[in-house]
Amino acid sequence: MNATQELLKEKLQQALVTAFGAEFAGVDPVLVAASNPKFGDYQANVALSLAKRLGQQPRAIAQAIVDQLDVSDICKPPEVAGPGFINLKLTTEYLEAQLAALQADSRLGVAKAKTPKREIVDFSSPNIAKEMHVGHLRSTIIGDSIARILEFRGHDVLRLNHVGDWGTQFGMLITYLREVYPEALTTANALDIGDLVTFYKQAKKRFDEDEAFQEQARQEVVRLQAGAADTIHAWKLLCEQSRTEFQVIYDLLDIKVQERGESFYNPFLPKVVEDLEQTGLLVEDQGAKCVFLEGFTNKEGEPLPLIVQKSDGGYNYATTDLAAIRYRIQEDHAKRIIYVTDAGQANHFAQVFQVAYKAGWVPDDVELVHVPFGLVLGEDGKKFKTRSGDTVRLRDLLDEAIARARADLENRLIQEGRQETEQFKANVAKVVGISAVKYADLSQNRTSNYVFSYDKMLSLKGNTAPYMLYAYVRTQGISREGNVDFEKLGTDAKILLQEDTELTLAKHLLQLDEIISDVEQDLLPNRLCEYLYQLSDKFNKFYENCPVLKSEEPIRTSRLALCYLTARTLKLGLSLLGIQVLERM
Repeated sequence: MNATQELLKEKLQQALVTAFGAEFAGVDPVLVAASNPKFGDYQANVALSLAKRLGQQPRAIAQAIVDQLDVSDICKPPEVAGPGFINLKLTTEYLEAQLAALQADSRLGVAKAKTPKREIVDFSSPNIAKEMHVGHLRSTIIGDSIARILEFRGHDVLRLNHVGDWGTQFGMLITYLREVYPEALTTANALDIGDLVTFYKQAKKRFDEDEAFQEQARQEVVRLQAGAADTIHAWKLLCEQSRTEFQVIYDLLDIKVQERGESFYNPFLPKVVEDLEQTGLLVEDQGAKCVFLEGFTNKEGEPLPLIVQKSDGGYNYATTDLAAIRYRIQEDHAKRIIYVTDAGQANHFAQVFQVAYKAGWVPDDVELVHVPFGLVLGEDGKKFKTRSGDTVRLRDLLDEAIARARADLENRLIQEGRQETEQFKANVAKVVGISAVKYADLSQNRTSNYVFSYDKMLSLKGNTAPYMLYAYVRTQGISREGNVDFEKLGTDAKILLQEDTELTLAKHLLQLDEIISDVEQDLLPNRLCEYLYQLSDKFNKFYENCPVLKSEEPIRTSRLALCYLTARTLKLGLSLLGIQVLERM
């Protein structure tokens, strides 16, 4: 709810009390944005809900409220319509005053949170010794955008990359490393093993085909867990090689994230088991230590256990996640912990969260949130893969997006007869390509699967990043053509609203704070994408219908100021999605 809605709601409640008595002080006026512009900007539906209680017709109730309602400083005279709706239309003067406040605010009306919190966003989480692939795309992009929005709202955000850097697979990888790079275990120099995916596949092939190799791998796991120096050295080499590869992707995507892998929590795993034993939650079942869960059953309908310690004394992912929850609450002092993973892990997190709550580790003021997302599909509607059936490497996907953006740009330059430098073309291709991939993902409701299509995401039409970037470029083009420095124009240039498209654009600009607040709570970045798409669309209609540079003063300055405010809003909104703007395209 934005500031205008809050003010109107307060006035409606006062009028309700004046009309019908103090016992109605807590009644919600049910104020919503009007679905049809001809009804006004807002609509109060309170009269319909009070008809039975008051024994009166809703229209009579609505009229009684309107008779006591003073909104002359905000709205035109309110109207009773239909079965008892109260229609409210904002005055032009009020809108102009609100825009003036927005112009003067570096945050464009988006206040910082009244009570900033420590929030953790757990996202990306690739596995060591495997390259990042398209399956990591959504977690990385969605997690980064959520973190950016929370940071902008003033929260203390810890961005964590819970990488898979521990487990039995390292026995296989270290054994293979000893075979093919024996010198790596005796030197302190960094190791370049080339293609990580190929290395992993070769190690897996050796493991599957050779029993002696399997036994060696099992011994390496024991040595790793015991902290044998040469095995730990080999493990660190593998981790460092992966980090180097991951960082290339993070730099390309402009992602900042702090690595804290599974191995970090190893020292705390015995304490997890000890705590669960003390609370009486732990049950031994077939040699394993488990917690039986409510609401989860196996195929036979029997209660399903969450295994915390295996019969051989080993731990699993659930144990690590439980240790992470304890650490993040007790040591990091997080008040909200957000896990951005695919929807297939929903049950896992529901189970882990249930155990953490039952164990009493989660105080009342701490929230655990799983942010699920759907699959990335190919244009055939199936899971996105290469033609050979392999998982698509994320680096290849991004390089392809940049290459296609470059080809589109060069075709456009030929059509327009433009000459641009190599540096210009490379930068535009990179920004457009990366932005297109990010926006195509973020603009979907994250809970749904989405079809990955280069053609759609790179289109200059429709709800795409290039359409948004082009709207911003259009504002900068006006500045260049008119030789107008927007910043020197100042934030005090008065905006005068005369045309319908100006009013429509102005009202939309004033909704940014409400959208950001919504995304902060529901963690759905597609709401911000939709807002920016509508903003671009409304600006383009304003541009087509309202001459800017050719207008007479004071309308010329007013429209320039409206262009500048739109540009600032687009730039801010896109930055919260992790998207960089361009001055020219």
